[in-house]
Amino acid sequence: MSLRGNVLDMPELPDIVAYLDALEERVGDQVLQRVRVASPFLLRSVSPPLREAEGRKVRGLRRVGKRVVFALEGDLFLVVHLMIAGRFKWREAGAKIPGRLGLAAFDFESGTLMLTEASKKKRASLHLVAGEEGLAALDPGGIEIFDIDLETFRETLVRGNHTLKRALTDPRLFSGIGNAYSDEILHRARLSPFKLGAKLDDDEVARLWEAVRQVLSEWMERLRAEAAGGFPEKVTAFRPEMAVHGKYGEPCPVCEAPVQRIVYAQNEANYCAPCQTGGKLLADRALSRLLKKDWPRSLEELEEHKAQRREP
Repeated sequence: MSLRGNVLDMPELPDIVAYLDALEERVGDQVLQRVRVASPFLLRSVSPPLREAEGRKVRGLRRVGKRVVFALEGDLFLVVHLMIAGRFKWREAGAKIPGRLGLAAFDFESGTLMLTEASKKKRASLHLVAGEEGLAALDPGGIEIFDIDLETFRETLVRGNHTLKRALTDPRLFSGIGNAYSDEILHRARLSPFKLGAKLDDDEVARLWEAVRQVLSEWMERLRAEAAGGFPEKVTAFRPEMAVHGKYGEPCPVCEAPVQRIVYAQNEANYCAPCQTGGKLLADRALSRLLKKDWPRSLEELEEHKAQRREP
C-alpha cells in the first residue's frame, strides 16, 4: 500500500501493465480451477454466478481503465478493480488466504493468485460478466493515450473545461492515469496542475501530449525491467525515481527548489513552483482559509513565514 500521511494512491497504467505481463506468463492458457472469496464485500455481480468461472481456461488478459480482466473461455470475463489498496500476490498452489488482508484466491495448477487489500475500507471489486457488452458496461470510457493523435488529445483535454490535474485523472476522459503519474506528467510538461485545459495554447498542449506519452512509456519500461520475469510484489506510487510525486519538501531534480504539495480529500497534487507555476505557490484550501491574507504567494514569502515561526 502506498501511503504518505493520509494519502493513498492506486495502481495506475504502468503498474497494471506490469501485473498483466506477469500474469500472462503464469496463467495464460491455464485453467482457473477454483475461486475462493474471503470477503463478502468483494463480489459485485450475481449473474453469471461466480462458480461459472471455475474450470475455464484463461484465453487472455487485458486492461480496461485500471481494471485487470481475465478473458475466460465461453465468452466470460473476470474483472478485478484493485482500487486504492488492492494488490496481487503470487503464491504456491493452494496457499491459504491471509486472515487480515486477504480478499480472494484464484487457484491454478501453477500457483495461486492472491488478492489482498491493506485497508479497513474494502473498496476492491470483483465482477464476472458475460460477453463484450457486459465488459463494456464496466468501462468508464476514457481513451487510451497511445491510441490517439494530438488533435484527439486536445479535444478530450478541453472537454468540460477542467483543471489539468482533474482532466488527466478523470477515467471518463483518459484511461489509466491517476494521482501519481499525473504529477509526474505535469512536472515534465512544466504546467500547473490547476491550469484550465481550455486555457492552454498550442505549445502547451503539445508539451503535455509529449509528456503524457514519455512518462507513461518510461515507467512501463522501468517497471517491466524491475520485475524481470518475477512477480511485481512491491507495487507503490511513491518511488525514489519520481520527480515530484511523494517528494514534498525535497529538491526538484530540475531546479532544486523544494517540491510543494496540496492535499485534498484522498488525493494530493505535488508540483515545483519555479518549474510549473512561475514561482507562485498554489493555495492549499484548508491553510489558505486559516491564514487568509497571510497565505505566502512565493517561495521567498514561504521561507519568511518559516523564519518568523522559528524566532523566539
